[in-house]
Amino acid sequence: MATTTSDESAATSSPAVIRLKPIEATAESFQEYGQVVEASPDGDEFGPRDAHLDLSQGIPRFYIMHLEDRPLKFSTITHHANVTQCLGSIGGHVWYLGVAKPSIVDPIEIKGTVGANLVQSHCGHFYVPPAVDDVRVFKISGPKFLKLNRGTWHAGPLFLEKTMDFYNLELSNTNVVDHTTHDFIKKNKVVFSFKE
Repeated sequence: MATTTSDESAATSSPAVIRLKPIEATAESFQEYGQVVEASPDGDEFGPRDAHLDLSQGIPRFYIMHLEDRPLKFSTITHHANVTQCLGSIGGHVWYLGVAKPSIVDPIEIKGTVGANLVQSHCGHFYVPPAVDDVRVFKISGPKFLKLNRGTWHAGPLFLEKTMDFYNLELSNTNVVDHTTHDFIKKNKVVFSFKE
């Protein structure tokens, strides 16, 4: 999935570049991270193809997010421990999202967890940092949106256009009290990049 490139003349402190190949987001390819939700006929009843949300820990916030200059590379990745999140582009334009599987550790399991990888977030919960080899990039195109499972690590949205607008469903205070970030440059000495 990923290949590493390095410039031997670069200083040893320069991060290695991990080149990822985008994966088309489908219900099957994205199931470890959340759901891909596509259009359904009017009148369909709630079912497995609909977003299964957890908005129980606060006031939901549904808004349009305007983004500019989000090139196809990233070095940080974020998760939210208290909410599922939905993201979709206005107009169904192509966009990308870097992801890694949720790694939040249940407080009951902490006593039995051994190893130096366990970290306590400034938000209070415990997690295992995402592994470099577990990071993937998904391509989302057409009239669909992603529902991220609670705790799914994500980087983006990323896109080729100069600006794009996205609808975003989370909680009213998600970005204030539930925003844990892992910095791959500081912790792993790598950055991720990809091309279409």
